[in-house]
Amino acid sequence: MLVTNPAPDFTATTVLADGSIVEDFKLSENFGEKGTVLFFYPLDFTFVCPSEIIAFSKRVADFKERGVNVIGVSVDSQFSHFAWRETPVNKGGIGRVNMPLVADLDKSISKDYDVLFGGAVALRGSFLIDAKGIIRHAVINDLPLGRNIDEMIRMVDTMQFTDEHGEVCPAGWVKGDEGMKANTEGVAEYLAKHEGDL
Repeated sequence: MLVTNPAPDFTATTVLADGSIVEDFKLSENFGEKGTVLFFYPLDFTFVCPSEIIAFSKRVADFKERGVNVIGVSVDSQFSHFAWRETPVNKGGIGRVNMPLVADLDKSISKDYDVLFGGAVALRGSFLIDAKGIIRHAVINDLPLGRNIDEMIRMVDTMQFTDEHGEVCPAGWVKGDEGMKANTEGVAEYLAKHEGDL
């Protein structure tokens, strides 16, 4: 089980957001001030993947304003990542996305995060890692099931709310909602007030 445990660290060749390629990108040295979203996708030049990566890229600023970095990983090479970034969206590429794409050519990172499928590609795994390197949230989708980036932003907000206030976040909680005290009285008080909203 990965949630509540330290995120497996790695050093890998990576295409950075500015298009440069580095061979020694280390996860633990690239955490945001308040955490990181690490997401896996099956392959470059495929079908669901570009929609997700472009969607993540368009929301990078929303993650950054929360102090969270976004990093993508697939089993492709850095050269494939670079070529896909250089291919325009209207030609099936992803364009110059605003986040690093890690090359997991030997599939060791995908194995460490338990998302390797059939020994070949990564499932759509998403991991929310806090600033201390602990995995706080994980979801893994089957290959044809695209992710909702807004839900990951909501999970960032819930993590930051609970860390700041020491309260828990009930079902459907969004930023600006009240939390719940983590005791019997808190639950009773919250449900008495919000049962109709659940």
